[in-house]
Amino acid sequence: MPVYQVNKTSQSWYGIPVGILILNACYPCIPGNVGNATSFPFPVRYKEVSEASIDGLINQRDPALIRPFVDGARELEAEGVLAIAGACGFMALFQREIAEAVQIPVCMSSLLQIPFIQQVLPRKCKIGILTANAGALTEDHFASVGVSDQSGLVIRGLENSTEFRGAILEEKGTLDSELMEREVVEAARAMAASNPDIGAVVLECSDLPPFARAVQEAVRIPVFDFITMIRHVQTAVVQQSYQGYM
Repeated sequence: MPVYQVNKTSQSWYGIPVGILILNACYPCIPGNVGNATSFPFPVRYKEVSEASIDGLINQRDPALIRPFVDGARELEAEGVLAIAGACGFMALFQREIAEAVQIPVCMSSLLQIPFIQQVLPRKCKIGILTANAGALTEDHFASVGVSDQSGLVIRGLENSTEFRGAILEEKGTLDSELMEREVVEAARAMAASNPDIGAVVLECSDLPPFARAVQEAVRIPVFDFITMIRHVQTAVVQQSYQGYM
């Protein structure tokens, strides 16, 4: 049997590979949402950043939020997680500061996948971005995740979609998943129809992965989201053994 050694910190539990920094928000997080632990085939540990509201992060872009996000990341690292993820694409603003504050991988925004997608698609292909609020998504968000060339990005927001706006942005307390799925699919279809050279879609918002399959069935191209990103990082920090035969 192997010999195990205790962590140098006062860690009293083990085996959770990914810690997730989540906003102080109140709406139903359905399966597939980053805020629902059943969305993952491995354990996750949440850390609410109580100072960070949807309005403060998305609309105000409050720079003072850097400190509580960094503090939360350091707490997760001390508690033993092997990687840290965000739970809102607009957390991209703090990607660099949080990554520099800890010694484990940090992926705060699904937008981090854009440079990878740009390399695997033909240069003629554009990337569609479905976001919670198109007007609030700025060049600073993209620059913070290493997207130097934004000319090939097509951005469409859901801020005027009735159910999405009410359930997520206004936190009305209820969420009609069937109605929201129709809104998200409609937005994806419209974006793809007006931009037939789109080669992939990125779902910026952590509330959109529940509808990723429906989006893909509608537009028939690769769809990237928070779940694809977090699973990718988890497979790097927890490698598996292989068995087979030759």
